[in-house]
Amino acid sequence: MEVGNTWTFSEEQKENCYTDGFGYKKCISQKEPQKFFASVSAGEDKPFDFLGALYEGIVAGSTAGVVAEAALYPLDTIKTRLQAAHDGGKIMFKGLYSGLAGNLAGAFPASAVFFGVYEPVKQKLLKTLPENLSAFAHLSAGAIGGAISSLVRVPTEVVKQRMQTGQFTSAPNAVHVIVAKEGFKGLYAGYGSFLLRDLPFDAIQFCLYEQLLMGYKLVARRDLKDHEIAIIGAFAGAITGALTNPLDVVKTRLMVQGPANQYKGIFDCARTITKEEGVHALLKGIGPRVLWVGVGGAIFFGVLEKTKQILAQRCPGPPMPVSFKQD
Repeated sequence: MEVGNTWTFSEEQKENCYTDGFGYKKCISQKEPQKFFASVSAGEDKPFDFLGALYEGIVAGSTAGVVAEAALYPLDTIKTRLQAAHDGGKIMFKGLYSGLAGNLAGAFPASAVFFGVYEPVKQKLLKTLPENLSAFAHLSAGAIGGAISSLVRVPTEVVKQRMQTGQFTSAPNAVHVIVAKEGFKGLYAGYGSFLLRDLPFDAIQFCLYEQLLMGYKLVARRDLKDHEIAIIGAFAGAITGALTNPLDVVKTRLMVQGPANQYKGIFDCARTITKEEGVHALLKGIGPRVLWVGVGGAIFFGVLEKTKQILAQRCPGPPMPVSFKQD
């Protein structure tokens, strides 16, 4: 049935339907859409399942977060050491797994909190906002999830990066010394720069991923294969990683400076780096970062979608008619 520019399809059109990560049936028009990015809206007859979205977000997000962190930790260590080193500083390639256990202990709850917020907020916004604002829903959900999970992610990041740069040999010792010398606020060193980097990073990465995933499914007219999801995740991650690298350099410098307080804040740090080392210093570590975030995106989103599929098979939900709007 066609209403204006919106085509709505029933569950019976199985040849043009696919199943999303939460087990819902979504159908695609026989008519090719003229634009790559499409708007999607959930059926109005299905109430918003907050607890279901919360549960699946927490389980899938924490699993994906831990797997991606463990797989790419050495590359993250190299990136951190490159960014922390001043001109002429040597990069150590020993102890690339330094701080892994403590980081995983923090990555699990951080990822759980992020997706425990992201998935419900995303689904609620998609159901509430007009159909052509799906990208805004993804951007907003990513930023909100990042802001709330930062309360867990920042202390984990501070401890991890100081261990990666050789300041400490164990996470408990790092926490004890940081609190003793810098106070509890030391665990939140560089908090402003972290938000400045991670809020746009989370918003852009997840918006890119969701929109590319939606557009690819519209073109393919089928469920995507694991390697296709991984490629989309890698593409979204690599682009976002490159765009936010200068912010990541500033965040790293602020987090690893310790009680010396060489930099007075975000803008002073950026100004000092460019003055003493040149603008190119803000691109330090961009190669490992793009590789790390790109490969990490492939692993993360691949594990995320696979975990969602497993959960959907164990607790299947009812099919949900969906409307795709031609923009």
